[in-house]
Amino acid sequence: MGSLLDVPGLRVGHAQRTEDGWLSGVTAVVLPPGSAGGVDVRGGGPGTIETDALDPSTLVQTVDAIALCGGSAYGLAAAAGVQLWLEQQGQGHPVIGGVVPIVAGAVIFDLGRGGDFGARPDAAMGFEAAAACVGLEDAPDGGLRGCVGAGTGAAVGRSMYKGGVGMASVRVPGGTVPGPPGGAAVVLPEGIVVGALAVVNAAGVPVFPGAGAGDVGAAEGEAEIAQEVASAGEGGGPGAPSAPGALNTTLVVVATNASLTPAECKRLATAAHAGLARALDPSHTLVDGDTVFGVSTRGIEFDRSSEAGRVVGLMSVQVAAANAVREAILDGVRSATAVTTPAGTWERFPVP
Repeated sequence: MGSLLDVPGLRVGHAQRTEDGWLSGVTAVVLPPGSAGGVDVRGGGPGTIETDALDPSTLVQTVDAIALCGGSAYGLAAAAGVQLWLEQQGQGHPVIGGVVPIVAGAVIFDLGRGGDFGARPDAAMGFEAAAACVGLEDAPDGGLRGCVGAGTGAAVGRSMYKGGVGMASVRVPGGTVPGPPGGAAVVLPEGIVVGALAVVNAAGVPVFPGAGAGDVGAAEGEAEIAQEVASAGEGGGPGAPSAPGALNTTLVVVATNASLTPAECKRLATAAHAGLARALDPSHTLVDGDTVFGVSTRGIEFDRSSEAGRVVGLMSVQVAAANAVREAILDGVRSATAVTTPAGTWERFPVP
């Protein structure tokens, strides 16, 4: 399955609170200096910050971190905390007198799931998440999955079941591969890896391999959702005494050490949405703010001496991205654990 941390140089940190009316948190993905980034927003209810800074036509062509936050639009304040932590590390776009870290971010809707509508992430929690970031060389990544960080208050299936944070990675085989029809073969470098981290807070239900008409994860799960949440305003867990609106959003960071430009990172994010659509049914709905960030640490160059080499290299990374995102989303559902708060109870999704 792998992890986002299989991409060398990436670090992930979580901060969360689960008591006194809280059920929310922040996940910070800290990138090596000089990383490139892009974004593709497909959901109908997004909440984002600094996504314009990732436009390929803008002045600064690097990104320093991605902040994934609970708290709906209020939680966007947490990105400032990630930025302050990076400033303390001296990482950011150099300007007269210091640096300006480029931190893009997005939020999920989890307001009120802990019982207190006002319990939501702020800059202090964003700083805490960034300061907690660890690399694969420092610690195992098991504690980075499940109901942690931005996945603390996540839910799936129209807020019926618990969601969470998942990760996965795919390694792109190196060596000689076929080129375009009628064209020469292309040699891909060794060592390219694509990793993904997903915060799964979807209106839809997860689609696991082999799920069919007789599978509890598909038929029974969807039937129960249809019965329990027939109207658009319901949510907050079965039997919730005061159910917040069933607003959602799945957030993804997909990263590679293949050297990509900002425009190619945007295309990476676009291709990765295919994995989101394969893992969640439905996806990209009006009540989801589905957003994918694509980043490159620019660690490994592939052959760009010919158009065939460029196209095959990019397509190989894009295919891997879609697969990694799908696995990361399903991992987030598998890794989630049941929780009960004053707002209701969220059980684990009935994974096949």
